[in-house]
Amino acid sequence: MTPVATSALARVAMAALLLGLAALPVRALDSSAGPLRIETLASGLNEPWAIGFLPGGRVLVTERGGRLLHLSDGRASEVAGVPRVAAVGQGGLLDVMVPRDFAETREVFLSYAKPQGRGEGTALGVGRLSADATRLEGFREIFEIAPGSSGGRHFGSRIVEGPGGYLFLTVGDRGDRPAAQDLARHEGSVLRLNRDGSVPADNPFVGQHGARPEIWSHGHRNPQGAALGPDGTLWVNEHGARGGDEVNRIEKGANYGWPVISYGRHYSGRKIGEGAVKPGMEQPAHYWDPSIAPSGMMVYSGALWPDWRGDIFSGSLKFGLISRLDPETGFAEERLKAPETGRVRDIAEGPDGTIWFLSVTNGALYRLLPD
Repeated sequence: MTPVATSALARVAMAALLLGLAALPVRALDSSAGPLRIETLASGLNEPWAIGFLPGGRVLVTERGGRLLHLSDGRASEVAGVPRVAAVGQGGLLDVMVPRDFAETREVFLSYAKPQGRGEGTALGVGRLSADATRLEGFREIFEIAPGSSGGRHFGSRIVEGPGGYLFLTVGDRGDRPAAQDLARHEGSVLRLNRDGSVPADNPFVGQHGARPEIWSHGHRNPQGAALGPDGTLWVNEHGARGGDEVNRIEKGANYGWPVISYGRHYSGRKIGEGAVKPGMEQPAHYWDPSIAPSGMMVYSGALWPDWRGDIFSGSLKFGLISRLDPETGFAEERLKAPETGRVRDIAEGPDGTIWFLSVTNGALYRLLPD
């Protein structure tokens, strides 16, 4: 195919991306907090992965295949300057994080699967969004996991800006189960980094022989959701195998057990590790059995629905729903389900307290509002 033809196809695909509320469908959904309205914000997305909010009502959306989109004033445009990614299996362009000081720095952080010789690994980079939002300028990689992984599974990968400006990055076990218990490897961990990718001096394994100093916690399988609570607690959700999807309250230096303990079983039906409990390994705050395949995570502020303050929301890739968990009632669950909630990959609270989510099934971006 000629470059001209390719360019023409790209313009047609971009023209098919819709943004703007007035002409797009609206649906009602019942919930414990009263009727909700589901508004379609964008459609025509190709395997969308993450949402990032910019000032002035603008939004960034990643597509796993490698595109970063800027949505503003009824228009969608592709942002140039994105790194080359390994769009294989579950890998590709993954999370986007807009830091709290964006208005001053214009920095945007991306996580992605990076080609590493014969394999690929989770990486983190940052660039400055140009004034016209057409390009990430000066994009640079600030971290990559140590090379050695292969196969297209379990990259993680969520970025959270923690207290003090530290960055948390989740990394899956890459399908190599023992790696999650090996402190000499980054796989199966939550990592904590300085803003420039260097290692904070107070990380738990700094100075420990043979340990990767970036590791904050380990024993994770495939954490595809992460969020801060109102009190600064870091929460993570992660995929189990058959059963045993978990919500974990992340503590410094803690071991969350995979693959030694789990509430699930291997896909073959065999028992995982040594059972569900072992001294020195953390228990999940909540687990799902059967698995819902959680992705994306939000701890709600209560801005529009006060009864939901502090509740944890996760998307489901398996059952096509949004799971709401209430930590104050033993993680009692409410499931929000509609045609729009097919394979929810990311969920986030907007600046106005509305709840935004991405559906892979529909290739669309939606938001929930009080009806």
